[in-house]
Amino acid sequence: MRTIQETNLAQRRTEEEMLELILRTAKTDERIRAVFLNGSRANPAAPKDRFQDFDIVYAVTETASFLADPEWISVFGELIMMQEPDRMDHLRGQKVDFGTSYSYLMLFSDGNRLDLRLLQKDNARRAALTESQTVVLLDKDGIIPPLQPATDRDYWVSPPTPAAFNAAANEFFWCSQNVAKGLWRDELPYAKAMMDSVVRVPLDAMMHWHIGHQYGYEISPGKMGKYYKQLTSPDVWRMYEQTYAGSSHSEMWDSLFAAITLFRKLAAEIAPLAGSVYPDQDDCRMTRYLEAVRSDSVSRRQCRDSSTRP
Repeated sequence: MRTIQETNLAQRRTEEEMLELILRTAKTDERIRAVFLNGSRANPAAPKDRFQDFDIVYAVTETASFLADPEWISVFGELIMMQEPDRMDHLRGQKVDFGTSYSYLMLFSDGNRLDLRLLQKDNARRAALTESQTVVLLDKDGIIPPLQPATDRDYWVSPPTPAAFNAAANEFFWCSQNVAKGLWRDELPYAKAMMDSVVRVPLDAMMHWHIGHQYGYEISPGKMGKYYKQLTSPDVWRMYEQTYAGSSHSEMWDSLFAAITLFRKLAAEIAPLAGSVYPDQDDCRMTRYLEAVRSDSVSRRQCRDSSTRP
């Protein structure tokens, strides 16, 4: 396995060069029977840039001989780093079938990234048919039937149902108290985790539905909302930006109330579309409660700071 000698992004291989290498490797190896491309490079609607991964599947006769020779991947270039998620899961005690599938996530010294999955060929047809972002690059045996043109339709936003809307609204306001509790206690990790891993989930659900409605629910906001900026109005995006904060308590309190303001705006718009009603009482009562906790938290910190002064 070739490891990195020097990082040289200026000599980055082009998309054409990488695909030619991927295909040449497959054509000369009798164990590899088909090749298909997934991910953003298969999606004609995805923005193109040099940081897009090459998400490649090799349909193979078997995986064992590949795994027995760790050096075989050196054909793809000098590595900065590699991850083998299936091996990691196995070492953590999870049940993994290496004979069915095995993945290598590789970052090369020229900045290209190849996420390569070895898939036992009997499973290739099903895998290709169940992913709308699939482009067949090579099929030696006719394993994969003709596919529809690749799109991101599997990732389009679904319209909100009353149950989904109500659950998101309840979760947002209920869990916002946990952010406040963490800030009052001066428990930064807890408060941060509650804000960005819990409260943000229903907020992002409203962002998804807002964008979905604008585009007739034939749109993908991207993984983790990465296309929000491009798909929302400048005003909504500015409001969303304000829901992120640094480590200071004042910034985190500001971000929490910014999230409430944005949630209120989006959820009031989405509620009738979902056949539901915006929870005005939950909003009003929880906002007043959070304001009281913030005021008390600020007072406590001021008292604590003054007591430690010489």
